[in-house]
Amino acid sequence: MRNYNSKYVVRLTEQEREDLHGILSRGKVAAGKRRRAQVLLKADAGRVGSGPTDADIAESLDIGSITVHRVRKAYVEEGLAAAIEGKRNAGHPPRKLDGAKEAVLVATACSPPPAGKARWTLRMLADKLVELEVVDTIGKDCVADALKKTRSSRG
Repeated sequence: MRNYNSKYVVRLTEQEREDLHGILSRGKVAAGKRRRAQVLLKADAGRVGSGPTDADIAESLDIGSITVHRVRKAYVEEGLAAAIEGKRNAGHPPRKLDGAKEAVLVATACSPPPAGKARWTLRMLADKLVELEVVDTIGKDCVADALKKTRSSRG
């Protein structure tokens, strides 16, 4: 097990300790949240000293020492709430085209193409959405995905 010599010393206030004990005493709490609360309680150095090492805490809770290190770091840098909630999964970025913007896209795609063109291309549709200030920027792939979802038929 890797030993992270933590420069992040956890010193909990009495109120924070009560909050953490409250999390542990509740019935239904997410496992990750419960584990982070346990880490903080074990890592508490009190008024003096540096508290137990990450390796000791990790061994006693049967978790990785990097987890202990990350929870300590989050507590010191961002506070109790951030340390308890943990890192949010970034997941997918918000959609560029919501319902109203998709409607503009479909209406544009169903309209006659620009003069001198036989049909709309994905690139032309993307440029038109930017020109109409529907979006700041958009790629042709996003336009293609949005049109693929619609049931409209251009022919």
